[in-house]
Amino acid sequence: MAWQQLITDLFLRISQDLETVLEGLTVEDLNQRPRPDSNSIGWLAWHLTRSHDRNMSEIAGEEQLWIKDGWYLKFGRTPDPSETGYHHSPEEAAAFRSPDSVTVLEYHRAVVERIKGYIDSKLSETELERESHSPTLGTTQPVQARLVGVLNDAFQHVGQAAYARGLLKGRGWSDR
Repeated sequence: MAWQQLITDLFLRISQDLETVLEGLTVEDLNQRPRPDSNSIGWLAWHLTRSHDRNMSEIAGEEQLWIKDGWYLKFGRTPDPSETGYHHSPEEAAAFRSPDSVTVLEYHRAVVERIKGYIDSKLSETELERESHSPTLGTTQPVQARLVGVLNDAFQHVGQAAYARGLLKGRGWSDR
């Protein structure tokens, strides 16, 4: 197996786990927060996907699908490319209202398809070493470091969403 396939498989695993977490949840479920100072499942899924979209678009030098394909409209948000939930205050996170899980997952799938295309066509060892600037974060890092960060954050956020679902729905919601 090529190492690129390993990276693709990690992104696909995050996607599969997100689908499991969101399966059967209502909009009310997605917007419910386990505690007044915690994030909702919908916010976590949106933030995870926005982070994928922003980071991978910056790395690949492409416009974010959030803006290009009008996903911001389906989420009732603005077309601000830097608005991903990063540095959201507790009040901003609490004010977030998720659309239905189908819309969240459609956006996530579109972003993952773009990521797969980038990995298949552009990701080489030379590309991993290339410096990539994030205007949103104001940082410059090698592509490899950015990919590791994106994957690490995503696994954390999907785990947080799974935990929040367990708090909301109790045991037995997952077949794992």
